[in-house]
Amino acid sequence: MSKILDWNSYIEAAVKTVSEGCILLKNENDTLPLAKEKSTSVFGRIQLHYYKSGTGSGGMVNVSKVTGITDGLIEAGVNVDRELLDIYEKWDLENPYNLGSGWGSEPWSQQEMPLSDEVASAAAAKSATAVVVIGRTAGEEQDNKLEKGSYYLTDTELGMLRTVRRHFGKMAVLLNIGGIIDLSFLDDASTAPDALMIVWQGGMVGGKGTARVLTGEVSPSGKLPDTIAYRISDHAADRNFGDKDKCIYAEDIYVGYRYFETFAKEKVRYPFGFGLSYTDFEINCEKADAVSCNGRDIICIEATVKNIGSKYQGKQVVQLYYEAPQGRLGKAARVLCAFGKTKELAPGESQTIELQIDKDSLRSYDDSGKTGFRNCFVVEAGDYNLYIGADVRSAEKCFNFNVAETYIPESAPFHRNNIQMLAPHTAFDRIIPVKTENAYIEGSEPVPLSEIDTDRIIADNMPAEIPQTGDKGIKLADVRNGNNTLDELIAQFTDDDLACIIRGEGMGSPKVTPGTTSAFAGVSKRLIDFGIPSCCTSDGPSGMRLDCGTKAFSLPNGTMIASTFNTELVYELFSLAGLEIAANKVDCLLGPGMNIHRHPLNGRNFEYFSEDPLLCGLMAAAELKGLHTAGVTGTIKHFCANNQEYNRHFLDSVVSERALREIYLEGFRIAVQNGNAQTIMTTYGSLNGVWTAGNYELNTMLLRGDWHFRGMTMTDWWANINRRGEKPDKRDFAAMARAQNDTYMVCADGEKHDDNTLEMLGSGGLTRGELQRNAKNILNFAMHTRAMDRLLGCDEKVEIINRPAEESEQLGENVNVYTFDSEVTVPLNHVSAKKGTSYVFVLDLKRYGDYEVTITASSDAGELAQIPVTLFTLGTVCGNFTWNGTNGEYVSISRKTPLFSRFSTVRLYFAQNGLKLKDIKFKLVREGKTFIDG
Repeated sequence: MSKILDWNSYIEAAVKTVSEGCILLKNENDTLPLAKEKSTSVFGRIQLHYYKSGTGSGGMVNVSKVTGITDGLIEAGVNVDRELLDIYEKWDLENPYNLGSGWGSEPWSQQEMPLSDEVASAAAAKSATAVVVIGRTAGEEQDNKLEKGSYYLTDTELGMLRTVRRHFGKMAVLLNIGGIIDLSFLDDASTAPDALMIVWQGGMVGGKGTARVLTGEVSPSGKLPDTIAYRISDHAADRNFGDKDKCIYAEDIYVGYRYFETFAKEKVRYPFGFGLSYTDFEINCEKADAVSCNGRDIICIEATVKNIGSKYQGKQVVQLYYEAPQGRLGKAARVLCAFGKTKELAPGESQTIELQIDKDSLRSYDDSGKTGFRNCFVVEAGDYNLYIGADVRSAEKCFNFNVAETYIPESAPFHRNNIQMLAPHTAFDRIIPVKTENAYIEGSEPVPLSEIDTDRIIADNMPAEIPQTGDKGIKLADVRNGNNTLDELIAQFTDDDLACIIRGEGMGSPKVTPGTTSAFAGVSKRLIDFGIPSCCTSDGPSGMRLDCGTKAFSLPNGTMIASTFNTELVYELFSLAGLEIAANKVDCLLGPGMNIHRHPLNGRNFEYFSEDPLLCGLMAAAELKGLHTAGVTGTIKHFCANNQEYNRHFLDSVVSERALREIYLEGFRIAVQNGNAQTIMTTYGSLNGVWTAGNYELNTMLLRGDWHFRGMTMTDWWANINRRGEKPDKRDFAAMARAQNDTYMVCADGEKHDDNTLEMLGSGGLTRGELQRNAKNILNFAMHTRAMDRLLGCDEKVEIINRPAEESEQLGENVNVYTFDSEVTVPLNHVSAKKGTSYVFVLDLKRYGDYEVTITASSDAGELAQIPVTLFTLGTVCGNFTWNGTNGEYVSISRKTPLFSRFSTVRLYFAQNGLKLKDIKFKLVREGKTFIDG
């Protein structure tokens, strides 16, 4: 028996997601949709290099083809100006795309072609409408910057807009971006377009979905998951963003629209939840009641949505917001509490959407004791108003009720013991509302600081040790089958077994699917002999990263997914993604990423969903539920407050307990409790003075105590760990284990690693009971995975049908592995360097450091020929080698690159024909340290 993944259905689900995630912000002069039969001129270099995703682990998916916007228009039958396209293609060849070199080095924008009046005039003679594509990428290690070519448009891009505007009566601008950029070009008549659409980064089929919207086959229904302000400085978080050492969250709960709707409505260009359609809708609240259901007070809202246009069908999102009384704590003026999306409505057609909310969910977190209840959620006394509409600004009042007395809600998750946790140790003042005659203005108050002794709490809650029995022949299958308990299995483990099981092995561990990010659980011979499977993780939120070159499906980015406001569609897409993941023998996709869009410049915003925690949590839950239908899961990350890439390994995020509970943790809670999250990844950085990899208050007190999480946690890759007041130490696995962060990702070898686990066991700084607790978490997860099924021979196969041959190229089945100490030569004379192909092999290194890489090849092509080869290691561009004609003589070209992972997957990509390869040599020129030294 096998499950079927129909590749055509997969493509269609992704295309629908893109179509529903495109956000139309402006549409005047009947500019959109495009008439297929009329000529359309497309401008902008990025029409040839569509950004399918951002960079880093969230975007490194190998694909055979990316359908860009112009590709999609041509496929849809649009009469595209081919002469103009030829001009861009020729210029692009003469001005090569800059891939960067190394991790996180790709520029956030590419050089744009200077546009002459001559070229624009010739295009305007054929086309009445111009489409201008502007693109930005972003990703790990660096944030966007307040520079031209990053947050701002370049002079060349602005010049392109002016030139197009002079010659065309209709101009549409499409933003192929991962996060918000400056839109001040809208304020200048010489650059302002008639239509503006954010098309985000839609994965490998992004151009198909975008074309459906541009041609009117689908009416746009995407809604902004973030507020767009006039200036970056208008965001309250901007006052405390970009510091190297500490990021003070002084804006507290007033993030995004919560800030603007409370204090600064006039600073908003486009409000949260905004998005136009080709048609118009009317939303009327038909019914609003408070009812009792199973002992809970539920508010039921019924809204009728009618398509009042006359020409286009379309979908509409109904958004429900609440306004809580300011009370003693102070509140945001609006908070999203529910949303729903209609089906496609024809002109004149109506649909009733029912939304339900629990009164207890309209809660706030009191970290100060102002309400009489400290360190817990409360529903404050006073009047509550509900607003319904198409965005936060236009939503109209539909219901109100009064709470007579402040109370602790029964359904608050599940913190009722008034124990402080995760409060800051650094003093700072936070924003609070101060009422004036006509409005609320910003005031401030000191943030409550931590008063607890975490070490005492740890000591008082030490897990009991399972007495060691020695090997009784019990296997993990015996536990799964109910013949033995996990305790009986773990009782057999030696200290060394317990030290091994908290190590993840990678990247590119040979124990699991080639080119993936880690193996965990069964990482030593003894653990495998206990019948423990080697489970597999793979990056990331936008699809599987398989560094060996295996092709995978590149999914729309997180921001685009959130913009759909359609959890059913997201569930459908990830049900199909789950089958692809299962077919590749991967157990955990490292995603969804779900940190809050605290600031528009965060380089990793493209991976994440929104500035709103409810939207983040419900989208993540939909993805997880979809993956679970295929027997795989997603690892929600980065837990928590990963809102700046600059110096992320050492940055301390300083956040109040209230802001954590209401904003930065709430989405994760929803994913755990509504989405049944089974694996969680912590961050690289520090939260209120303790790196999250070893933060007991986060990983044990909150996650497992308050939220009752029963899954497995892991660190980010090569993360720092510390104890309060101490410097970070990647060796301190004992601190990680004590915090109940279960697995360190990653070690070069699961059996040998220079961590402190055994020495701390010997000195009393760690107990066997703590390690056994972590082992239980890991094994409880592992025994219910497909990896366990494969070990037992009962795995349900996945058959993929209708997948084109070029999209199913498998390079990871028989990959050669070359083991060496400091120098090795890999023969390439058997490799056919055919255009568009790759050659993959694996280096098993004994030492890391900087290597000189020398490729020797020849060519019979002419002297002016340019034959490039791109070197990738672990999926990252590490060098470009370009040969001219060599008259058949072998020529060697060298580059330097760092190699920092024991199992380093190397891929050579051949962009042109005409090269005869001899070999590639790796020579250590600057040594790091041996891998077994950590």
